Amino acid sequence: MKKIFLAAAALLLAGGAAQAGEIKPAVLFDMGGKFDKSFNEGVFNGVEKFRKETGIKYREFEITNESQREQALMNFARRGGDPILGVGFGQAPAMEKVAKKFPKQRFAIIDMVVDLPNVQSIVFKEHEGSFLVGALAAMASKTGKVGFVGGMDIPLIRKFACGYVQGVKYINPKAEVFQNMTGTTPAAWNDPVKGGELAKSQFDRGADVVYAAAGGTGLGVLQAAADAGKLSIGVDSNQNYLHPGSVLTSMLKRVDIAAYNVFKSAMDGTWKPGIQVLGLKEGGVGWALDQYNKSLITPEMKARMDQIEADIIAGKIKVHDYMSDNKCDF
Repeated sequence: MKKIFLAAAALLLAGGAAQAGEIKPAVLFDMGGKFDKSFNEGVFNGVEKFRKETGIKYREFEITNESQREQALMNFARRGGDPILGVGFGQAPAMEKVAKKFPKQRFAIIDMVVDLPNVQSIVFKEHEGSFLVGALAAMASKTGKVGFVGGMDIPLIRKFACGYVQGVKYINPKAEVFQNMTGTTPAAWNDPVKGGELAKSQFDRGADVVYAAAGGTGLGVLQAAADAGKLSIGVDSNQNYLHPGSVLTSMLKRVDIAAYNVFKSAMDGTWKPGIQVLGLKEGGVGWALDQYNKSLITPEMKARMDQIEADIIAGKIKVHDYMSDNKCDF
């Protein structure tokens, strides 16, 4: 009887473990596509890492217009998707509607908060990472003039710009920062020609370092800097390799880790709804130093950056968040 009981208990435990691991993950990429070499591609790298490690395949869809979001999320949910990951702030209205209709399934969104008991919302302190690359831009600039090219003109991208300006001014209070946004529609994320034109106009005004926070549009900024013999700064993913010796650094926004953790925690049974805020202290943002840009970073610059990072984490440097009051008076 004892052996039968133990065998039955083992079967129950095995069944429970299998159930915990039985997930049907899905990911909805946003405008720009999963190979934008920036935001979407960072998420793609995270879910691909999960697939390779676990052997669990995921459903995916890349939208080409805004109207597809709700339909795609609904299709995932009807097919039993769990968890369903939405990439980007634009997914929020559709996710709120679909998650309410499927309360027993788990959803996650990056870059926006959807306050529902079956949704995990992951947001980042982009202003902290942008402060870092702003400081580095000011250290590298020989003209005292630097630039910023944003994608769609929304508060989130203003948050990047504001952090960047603060970092620049921290190093050089007299520095001049040129700012341009690419557009006011989602098409602004995928217009490298316009990005290149905006960067060129800033170089013509004297800027010698330009930071792009514009998704696929930023690729045009990086190309323009390389063509002009100037420096650029990438965003989200590490873009240093795209133009070695021309990309000063990249502001890392670890959406790859966030995406991986959404699927992994669901598989492990540790997934929780609610809001996650990932900043410098949590390893959610940072700046890239590798073989492609090491020749551009002197030991003195690296030491200064290490100190700035430590001071932000310790609270000695407080980086203003534009989205707290929509102001950037620096």
